[in-house]
Amino acid sequence: KQVKSPTALVWMIGRIYCTGSAEDYAAAHKVEDGMKLVPLSAYGKAYTQPAGTIDPNIDVKTAPVKQVAQMDGVSFFALFASLLKHNPPAAADAPMIAKLAQLGIVPGQKLDTSKLHPTVKAAMEAAPKAAYPQMKAYLPKAGKLVNGWSVIIGLGEYGTNYLLRGMVALIGLGANLSKDAVYPALAAPLDGSKNKYVMRFPKGMSPPVNAFWSITLYNTRQFFYDNPLNKYNVSARNKVKYNADGSFDVYIQHKSPGAALQENWLPAPADKFTMIMRLYWPKDSPPSVLNGTWDPPAASPAQ
Repeated sequence: KQVKSPTALVWMIGRIYCTGSAEDYAAAHKVEDGMKLVPLSAYGKAYTQPAGTIDPNIDVKTAPVKQVAQMDGVSFFALFASLLKHNPPAAADAPMIAKLAQLGIVPGQKLDTSKLHPTVKAAMEAAPKAAYPQMKAYLPKAGKLVNGWSVIIGLGEYGTNYLLRGMVALIGLGANLSKDAVYPALAAPLDGSKNKYVMRFPKGMSPPVNAFWSITLYNTRQFFYDNPLNKYNVSARNKVKYNADGSFDVYIQHKSPGAALQENWLPAPADKFTMIMRLYWPKDSPPSVLNGTWDPPAASPAQ
C-alpha cells in the first residue's frame, strides 16, 4: 500500500509488541529483519544505500531545542519561512498564513529582513521571550487532570491549536494520534523516600487497549531508575497476582512487597520520581480513555 506524504520530511517509528519469551523475540526479530527502507523507484529491486554525507555546518552535538532557544526572533522566522517550502501549511492554516504574509513571511520565500518595519522587527525579536513561558504554562492545562494524572487527548491532531503544537515540539519530538496511543503522565512527582504507593485496578478495569499497555517509572532526570531486577515498568506482559475480588494492585515502592507480589512490583527510588502510562491502540468503546469512560487509578500512599 502506497501512502503519500504531504511533506518532503518524514519521520517514522515502528513498534512491535513482544511477550518477552525467547520464541516471541525470535518472531519479533524476523519482522524487524523484513523491514526495508528504499526509494519508491527501487521498490522490489536490488538496492544499495549510498554513503551519506555530513554537512559540517550543521551542529549535531547541541540538542535541537537548545539550538532554537539560542536563535534570535528574526532568525527564527526567517528559518520558518524557508522550511515552509518543503513543509507546506495545511488548508486550515490559511488565515494564519495570510497574517504572516503581512509581515513578509511567505512560504518558500526568503524573509527580507532589510524591509521589515522597525515595529515588526522589534515584535519578532520579542516573540521568543513571550512565547516560551506561554508554551510551558500550557503543559499542565493541556490535559484532563484525574486521579493525579494528566491525560491529553488530541495529540497529533492540532488543527489551529498552535499553542498545543508548540508545546509538543518543545517537550518532545512528536506525538502519536490518540487513536494509536495515549500517554497519561503524573501531574506531580511522587517521593519514594516518604511513601510506598499502590495503584488498584478494579475487576474488568485494567487499561482498555487493543494492543498493549505499560506503566513506566523515571527518576528526576527522566531516566530509568537503576534497580537489581532491571525492571522499569509493569505492563500487560507481567503475570500479575489478582486479588480475591478480581482486582489487581501495582506496588510502587523502594523495597520489594514480597516474592508473591514480585510481578506486581514497580521498583522506585528512595527519592522523587514520576511515571508515564502508555496505552497503545486504546479501545474506543466504553470503558475507554478516549471518551473519558476510563481513567487511570491514583497512585495512592499505601496504608
